[in-house]
Amino acid sequence: MCNLYRLKKSNAEIAQLFDATLGDVGNAGGGEVYPGYPGIVVAPQAGGGSAKALQVRSMIWGFPLVLKGKNGQPLKPKPVNNARADKLDTFMWRFSFQERRCLIPISSFAEAEGEKGAKTRTWFTLPDQEVFAVAGLWRDTPEWGAAYSMVMTEACIHVAHVHDRMPVILKREHWGDWLDGPPDAAGLLCRPYPDLMVCDRTTDSWIRRSSATRSD
Repeated sequence: MCNLYRLKKSNAEIAQLFDATLGDVGNAGGGEVYPGYPGIVVAPQAGGGSAKALQVRSMIWGFPLVLKGKNGQPLKPKPVNNARADKLDTFMWRFSFQERRCLIPISSFAEAEGEKGAKTRTWFTLPDQEVFAVAGLWRDTPEWGAAYSMVMTEACIHVAHVHDRMPVILKREHWGDWLDGPPDAAGLLCRPYPDLMVCDRTTDSWIRRSSATRSD
C-alpha cells in the first residue's frame, strides 16, 4: 500500500521526459503527494486516440468512495488511492482499467516502518532514474473531477521486508503497452519490479495528512 510519494522534477521537465504537452496542472507538481490531494499524471489527450498524444495533467490522488452515516446522509468521500492488480476486474476498477490508464511520474515512494505510534518513513527509489513511471488508472468523478489511483502488485525482494505490496513500476519500453495495449496485455505488466531498487530508511516520523485512505 502506497500512501505517500515524491516527485522532484518540474511539470515542464515531466512533459519533456514523457514527450507530452502541458495541460491543466493547476498548483500540482513537485514535492510530496498525499491521498486526497492533487498529483501529476500523464495520460492520452482527449480524442487523441494514441499513446503518442500525451498530456501532463493534474488530478486528485484517489477515487472518491462515498460512505453514509447512521442517518443515511453521505459522509465526506474517502480517497481509494491504491488499486490491487488482482482486483482490476471488479466493478470499481474495471472500466478505468479497460479504457483509462495513465502513467504516474514519481521519484520515490514511501512505506511506514516501525512500531505503531512510532512509525518512520522508508523510501524506495531506482538507482539510475530520477523519475520513473508507475501504472495508474483514472476517471472523472462528480465529487473531485478527474481522479487517479495507483496500481499495486506483490512486492519485489527489495520491498518485501517492509511491505508485501508495491506500486507497479513500468519500464519506458512498456509505457505505450500500458496506455494503449489491450487489457490482457496490460495486465501482464502488473508484476513486481525485476531490477535493483534502493531502500532508504529514515528517522522521519510517518505523518499522514489524511487518515481516510484504503485499498480495494
